[in-house]
Amino acid sequence: MTWSILVRDADTGALGAAVASKFFAVGAMCIHVEGQVGALATQAMVNPMYAVDAMPRLRAGGDPAVILGDLVVPDPGGPQRQFHILDAKGRIAQHSGPDCVTWAGHVCGQDVSVAGNMLAGPQVVEATMDAYLAASGSMAERLMTAMEAGEAAGGDKRGKQSAGLKICTNDPYPDLDIRADDHPDPLAELRRLHRASLERFAVFRRFLAGRDSRYGTYDRAIINAACDAEGLSR
Repeated sequence: MTWSILVRDADTGALGAAVASKFFAVGAMCIHVEGQVGALATQAMVNPMYAVDAMPRLRAGGDPAVILGDLVVPDPGGPQRQFHILDAKGRIAQHSGPDCVTWAGHVCGQDVSVAGNMLAGPQVVEATMDAYLAASGSMAERLMTAMEAGEAAGGDKRGKQSAGLKICTNDPYPDLDIRADDHPDPLAELRRLHRASLERFAVFRRFLAGRDSRYGTYDRAIINAACDAEGLSR
């Protein structure tokens, strides 16, 4: 029902994920990203506990391949599930169960993992990865370009309904987390939401508390000055 992409920027350490599906609110359940830890996606017959169990082990530096195996192998639903992980070191682990609805499979490259099921064909994951690797701009822009390429290659064979995108750099909460939960053109809606985020949110986010500043910047004059410097409305 879904295809997703996990990515890492080796220069900044940023981690990101994007997903699309003919399924309600796919971004809420399938993709999970934590700064300096990892990104993962659980899909097909989604098992949300994969993320709950995997993230603490990734925080502790666990090997994604070991973590994936420990979660999938004892799961009686494992053959119907799809699961992939990309950690902060760039290590990748992927699982596409033999009983996933076809077409189902995965591909990977340097710092990028793509997996999908119920797709029009293998060209969907291939186009998604190739487009990301060839794209320029911010991580968000590259992720959206990649998902659009996957959609153009056939996407979810049942159609489209929802999409999500999440990016984290240093913190356990995201730099950007946008979703189109029920929309006739969810990837276009992600584009619109991303543009809206740049109007003020992206600047405001830089001043929030995080790992590098326990309390952040709460002086509105400083935040407003940064917005003014970029020509943004307050």
